[in-house]
Amino acid sequence: MRKYGARMLDAATGGEGSYTFHYDGDLFKETADEVIHQFFEHVDKTVFAHHVDYEINASFKNKERRVVTAIGSLIIVRGGKEEEMPFLLMVSEA
Repeated sequence: MRKYGARMLDAATGGEGSYTFHYDGDLFKETADEVIHQFFEHVDKTVFAHHVDYEINASFKNKERRVVTAIGSLIIVRGGKEEEMPFLLMVSEA
């Protein structure tokens, strides 16, 4: 298994999270969408108290540097109302 690192930034609050996760194989042979999906699979199981949906507005994979960058929103339900929290996500090999 290979180890990957991710950094997620929230511009509205200044919040920042740093995460590590593993993937069986070379994650950067996959599409940018799959890299993002694997990251969210990890945080959904180990970080968030309950399932959190997300929407990706744009993603880019730099093959040379082996980095995926994504912008999007976490979709959180609070009090029966959906709230979108914009984020910037960067995933690379650890």
